[in-house]
Amino acid sequence: MSEFAYSKGLKRRILIVDDEEINREILGNMLNDSYEVSYAENGAEALKMLRESAVGFSLILLDLLMPVMSGEALLDTIKNDEALSGMPVIVMTSEKPAEVSSIRHGADDFITKPYDSPEVIIARCERIMQLYEDNSIIRRAEKDELTDLYTREFFHEYIRQTDGYDEASSEDAVVLNIDHFHMVNEMFGRDMGDEILRKLADTLGQIFGDGRCIGCRPDADYFYLYVDHRDSYDGVFTELSEELAKYSQLPKIRIRAGVYQNVDKHIPVDERFDHAKLACDRIRGDYTKQVNYYSKELNDADLFHERLINDIDDAITNGDLVVFYQPKYGIQSDPPVLRSAEALIRWKHPELGMISPGEFIPLFESNGLIQKLDHYVWRQAAAQIRKWKDEYGVTVPVSVNVSRVDIYDPELENSLLEILKENRLSPEELMLEITESAYADDAKGLTDVVDRLRGSGFKIEMDDFGTGYSSLNMITTIPIDVLKIDMSFIRNMNKDEKSRKLVELVMEIADFIKVPTVAEGVEDLSQLEALKGMGCQIVQGYYFSKPVPPEDFTRFLADAKAAE
Repeated sequence: MSEFAYSKGLKRRILIVDDEEINREILGNMLNDSYEVSYAENGAEALKMLRESAVGFSLILLDLLMPVMSGEALLDTIKNDEALSGMPVIVMTSEKPAEVSSIRHGADDFITKPYDSPEVIIARCERIMQLYEDNSIIRRAEKDELTDLYTREFFHEYIRQTDGYDEASSEDAVVLNIDHFHMVNEMFGRDMGDEILRKLADTLGQIFGDGRCIGCRPDADYFYLYVDHRDSYDGVFTELSEELAKYSQLPKIRIRAGVYQNVDKHIPVDERFDHAKLACDRIRGDYTKQVNYYSKELNDADLFHERLINDIDDAITNGDLVVFYQPKYGIQSDPPVLRSAEALIRWKHPELGMISPGEFIPLFESNGLIQKLDHYVWRQAAAQIRKWKDEYGVTVPVSVNVSRVDIYDPELENSLLEILKENRLSPEELMLEITESAYADDAKGLTDVVDRLRGSGFKIEMDDFGTGYSSLNMITTIPIDVLKIDMSFIRNMNKDEKSRKLVELVMEIADFIKVPTVAEGVEDLSQLEALKGMGCQIVQGYYFSKPVPPEDFTRFLADAKAAE
């Protein structure tokens, strides 16, 4: 690139420093056609020109024996001056011993006196300038300007080199991130953010500087380290967070880290840090854990989750996602009567077999794909309600889940009403379950959404009641039509007095706010009778049936029809 630039008419600047005029003229005549040449009679004059020049010189040709300030003294000054040390210097001398001394003082090459042919002089000057320009470009590309850590490409290359020196050594790949760093920039300004990044880089050097440590800032607020193996990093990053907070005088800054210990040197460098970054990102938002260690199991789980993410569209298209239905029975009549059902998704993967909802639902909740899954379930459930009505003449309302992502979709109400319209159903036939924790996250915002849905005729069930963090005051004000008691309370209610008291308390709360209750996870007659005695209206659980596919649910419809 530099050769191209100078071939277009731009000339490099060369400074010739020599006290003998004849020597200056000889060199000037050799170089004038190719370069812009300036002259100085001694070291002091040259130093003044170097410091005052608005445009730097690409090369200095320096005689050693001069009055006022010798060439050797000028060479020492140049190489110890940060602003000038990047300029290459060729020493002009006829004394062999002076060559050795000049090398020790930082000279880059020599031109012997008497001078060689112009072609040789020009070639030597060109070679030195080209080397320095290339090295300057490399230096700028090698280091992150802000932190002075390596950039990603050079970081990887230095690791490959150090691995080659000692293949038997043990190293760890470490990835660090500052949680919510963008908030620091937004609240306190980018200058403060930059200072924190610099301080972090400096502190890492102090902590790991007693052993092998190569550092990199690949982008933004991530830092990569390749360090001598440690058995444990507990406490290291806590100390780092505290140092940053102390330095910045900001609220505690949280550092999270992923560590791939005893890296496999047979895999590519970028893959090693992918492993460490996976471990780091897995604890994003988890304030109980600051360091996470990579393992094969973690990697396998990540690959499995990635497979599920990639396969969801095919699963919807091919019908691999199947909606099961669990009946809900009213128990205050004798015998119990089928009242409704809950829609529960199952995934029959063509290669992986049955996949538990516990695997894919939390995954899709974390990445937003849960909305796509919910819409699929709503459509399937609505079509199934219509089919049962047409074939059996029986209306069985079905409860479907509404996730946090759905709640804040401005098209939620329209989407639900459109599904009902397509299947000629009323809002009461598709009941909406919202978890208690969703209310606790944003009670005001969710209440506004729920009020609109109820205004359109939908029935709202609060799911998993008792497992979230709702205040009793909030329970009395939020809009719901049904309170569902979580199965964790039902499971032990006849074995543990505390669990039984909690169920009774929930029943009293429901009675106070005048809404019916649904008890989940009822498995035996003793639980059923106890709940009936407490006034619980509806139950679901294995006592009546596990969740079943639509074709198996028809027996409950037939029984209900026969009982009419």
